[in-house]
Amino acid sequence: MVRDVQVGIIGGGLMGRETAAALNRWAALQDHPVRPRLAAVCDVDPDVLPWFERIETVRLLSTDYRDLLGDDRLEVLYIAVPHHLHEELYLAAIEAGKDFLGEKPFGIDLPAAERILAALRGRGDLFVRCSSEMPYFPGALAAARLIGSGAIGRVIEANAAFLHSSDLDPTKPINWKRQAALCGRIGVMGDLGMHALHLPFKLGWRPSRVYALLQDLVAERPGPDGSSVPCDTIENATLVGTVDAADGPFPLTVEVKRIAPGDMNTWRIRAVGMAGGVEFSTARPKTVRRFAVRDGDQVWEHVETGSQSAFPTVTGAIFEFGFSDAVLQMWAAFLAERAGALDEAFPCATPEEALAAHRIFDAALRSARSQAAEPVP
Repeated sequence: MVRDVQVGIIGGGLMGRETAAALNRWAALQDHPVRPRLAAVCDVDPDVLPWFERIETVRLLSTDYRDLLGDDRLEVLYIAVPHHLHEELYLAAIEAGKDFLGEKPFGIDLPAAERILAALRGRGDLFVRCSSEMPYFPGALAAARLIGSGAIGRVIEANAAFLHSSDLDPTKPINWKRQAALCGRIGVMGDLGMHALHLPFKLGWRPSRVYALLQDLVAERPGPDGSSVPCDTIENATLVGTVDAADGPFPLTVEVKRIAPGDMNTWRIRAVGMAGGVEFSTARPKTVRRFAVRDGDQVWEHVETGSQSAFPTVTGAIFEFGFSDAVLQMWAAFLAERAGALDEAFPCATPEEALAAHRIFDAALRSARSQAAEPVP
C-alpha cells in the first residue's frame, strides 16, 4: 500500500526549486512505497514564494519557518539554507520532532555539527539524512557495486572529485558561498565535500590522516553596489588522505573545486586495485570505464549504463541520466529508507557521515596551517 507523506521546504532557492520539481515528478517512478506531496514552502524573501504556486499541492507559503515546524500535517522537511543557519534551523526541527533531509555540511563548522548530532542522539525517534545526490547516477552506482564486490582486488589508490567552474570569472558578483561568515572557513569543502565523500564513506573509506592544499584564488569580488568586497573563502581544496584498509593503506585523493577550468559540474569516482579498476564521471553520464588485465594486456573498456538508477522510472533505458534525475533518486532513497523499504538501494548520507566529513575538513584546515599531514579524529 502506498502511503502519502506531506513535505515542507525551508529555503526556496535553487535546490528548493529542484526538490519541488522532483517531488512533482514522482509519477516517473515505476514503483515506490511512498507518495510525497509538497504542502508548504518557507523563504525569508517573499518574492521567492510565488514560483511555488505552480504546484497544486502547496497549501502554505510563509516567510517564517516556525509556521512549518508547528504544522502537524507536515511529516518531512527539506532544509536548504546557508551554512550559518544550519544549526539554528536543524536544532529547531529536531526540537519540533520533524524528520528532515538537510543540506550539507550540517553546520558551519565542526562544533556546530557536533551540537546538531548531540541533539539528534537525544531524539532517537527522528529520521534525518544529509543531502547528496551525485552518487545516484547509474554509473556511480555501478562503480560502487564493482568496488564493493572486491572485484578490483586490493585497492592501490582512489580518487573522488566534484569540480565546478562557477567561479572562473573573477568579475562574478559575490554571494554567500564566497563569504566565510556565511559559509564557514571550510569554504568549498562545506559546499561540495559531502558529494565527494558520500560514496567513499559507504565503501568504508575514512581517512585517518589528511594532507591538504587549500587555495583562495580570488581575493575580492564585486558587491551589490559594484564596489569590491573581500572574498575570504577557499575556492579549491585538494586533500590526500590515508585510508587504513584491512589489506593495507592506500591514498584517497579528494578534490572539490569551484575553479576547475573545463569542468562545469563534474562528479567523478576512480579506484584502481591489484585485480582491476573502475572510473565514472558525470561528464560521460552513460559510460563506466572498467579496467582489467587480459592475456597480459592492460585493458580499459567502456560499459554503457543507460538511464536506470536504483529506483526504476518510466524513462527509457537508452536515454541519458541527469542532475534532476539524481535529485529524484535521492528523494526516493530517503523516503524509502524512512519507510523501512530501502532494501539493497544506495542509502543517503547520514548525520554521522556529515560529522565525519566535518572532522576531515577540520583536519584539512589544520594541515594547511602546518603544511603537514594531520590526524582525523
